[in-house]
This record gives sequence, C-alpha cells and structure tokens, in this order.
Amino acid sequence: MTRSSTPLSFSGLLQDFFCQYLMNQRNLSPQTVAAYRDTFRLLLAFLQVRRKKSPADVQMADLDVQCILAFLDHLEHDRHNAIRSRNARLAAIRCFFNYAVAREPTCLPMVQRILAIPCKRFDRPLVGFLSAQEVQTILDAPDPNTFSGQRDRVLLALLYNTGARVSEVAGLKVADLTLAASSSLQLHGKGRKQRCVPLWPSTARQLRGWLKCIPASPDAPLLPSAAGTFMTRSGIAKRLVRASASAARKMPALQGRRISPHTFRHTTAMHLLQAGVDVNMIALWLGHASPTTTHEYVEADLKMKEQALGKLQQPHSRRVCYRPSDSLLRFLDGL
Repeated sequence: MTRSSTPLSFSGLLQDFFCQYLMNQRNLSPQTVAAYRDTFRLLLAFLQVRRKKSPADVQMADLDVQCILAFLDHLEHDRHNAIRSRNARLAAIRCFFNYAVAREPTCLPMVQRILAIPCKRFDRPLVGFLSAQEVQTILDAPDPNTFSGQRDRVLLALLYNTGARVSEVAGLKVADLTLAASSSLQLHGKGRKQRCVPLWPSTARQLRGWLKCIPASPDAPLLPSAAGTFMTRSGIAKRLVRASASAARKMPALQGRRISPHTFRHTTAMHLLQAGVDVNMIALWLGHASPTTTHEYVEADLKMKEQALGKLQQPHSRRVCYRPSDSLLRFLDGL
C-alpha cells in the first residue's frame, strides 16, 4: 500500500487516535477514553473562543506550543483546575501528539516543542480523614423514610465499608453483589482491574433490605438515581455533601469541612491502618497499583508516629545557646 501524499487533517488524526489507537490497538477502558475525550472537548472549546475556529476547521498548525501553553494556563486560571488535573490534560495531549508524529513525520519540529512542556510540581498535602464518630454521624444523616434517603444510607455504608473510588461505586450493578454467609462486592477499578471486597454483616443487612426496593435484574444499577439510571460521580458527591451538611448540625466539628467521596476512601484506609492491618493488604483493598501510594496514609497518622517515637529512649542533652562571634554572622542570623 502506498502512502498518500496528502497529509491527514487534525480532525482525521484525532478520530484515528481515538478509534484506531486508544480503543482498537490499546483497548483502553471506557473511563480512560472518556478522560481523553474530555481533554479534547475542552481544547476545542478553547480554540473556538480564542482562535474563532470551529472544531472541524482546526488544523495541526493551530496547535503550536504557544496554543497548548495558553490552554494549560486557561485550565488553571479560568477553570480553576488543580495542578494534578492540568498535568492529566497535558498527558492526554502528549499521547495524541506522539501518535500524530508517527502518522505525520512532517510535524515533528512542532511536536518536539509540545512534548518538551514539563508537568508542574505541586504540594502534596497530608491526607484528610474522618474519625469513627464523624463517619457514624454522616452515615445516620439521610432520611430512612424516603427512597433517596434509603439509597444514600446504603451508598455511604458502601463507601466506608469498601473504600471504593466514586467511579467504582457509580458503576455498581446488582450482579456485583454477593449476599451469602460471607457477603462481598465486586469492584471494577482503574485499568480494567477487578477486586472483591468483603462486607460487614451490618452492610449486608442494609443491602438485603435495599434489594427489595429496586429492580432485581442483574444488569440494573445497584444504586439507581431517581430516574432509575446509574448515578453520576457528581451526583454521588452532591448526596454526600447534603448528608455531611445535615450531620454538621449534630456535630459542629464537621462544619466547614470539605468532605468528598475520596475523603471516605482515605478514612477507610486510615481506620484499617490504625487497626493494625498491613500496608500491603490495604493496598490490595483499595486497588492501588503500588503499596507506595498507600504509604501516604502512614505519613498522615500522627498518632502512630507518636507511638513509634515513644518506643525510643529520649537522649539527654544539655542546652547550649549559640552566639555568633562575628558581626556579619549576626546580620545573616537576623535575616
């Protein structure tokens, strides 16, 4: 087959990138494809405003390094994206240009400048988590006399019991639940990885009652929305915010706290760690690709660090006051 002398348009390259490369050759999960898709939706919308070009009219030459840098600044300053989100968008753009230059080597000089854009460094704050009493107050907050309240109680119980990602909970089907002498839940995680998480008897009892309220079809959503469809990630986050606001009226310590589904995930990990569960087991429980990620919870637990420090004998030291011997040193010490 002879290669066409006419270069592919940006539109053609982008469609081939998704259909041939991401979905056919790499067989990426629908969630990963959707993340890449959202990046290019945002980029095309940015070009439509800044360059006054409709998406179908965009050419490869329009996507120079200045354009990509301006888009990344737009994500941070106009859309108020976190640096992690900015870096994830940049990774998707890099992936596309690596594919594009293999298809169209003539664009190599432009692509090299784009691939040279570095990821931004960012601060890694300590992991935030809830106490057992705070969790219980939030679990009891939804109204059990309404359909949405019953569902939210089950939703929150599953978030805490399993430590699941919000996307994993949103996609749960009835078939993923096993209620037996040893009840469990099948979670479909990142990168098509699946894991089975055991359920407390109390969570299993809640689910047995909940199954009587929803369709019994194996493919039906385990946690349906009011319309009977799968809940969205944002929908789950809003229900948690609502429950947290209600719980804060009973527990002032929760007032002003930003509590997300990921907070529950951190909380599950911290409580497992504090109960003496091995870090490697927690990594398997949460579906971490590497136990290194789980070590963040060890960093966050000051109480465990204090206990470790208490096992060491304190050294005896004599207090010595430092006095600079030189006027220049005194100046520098005063800065």
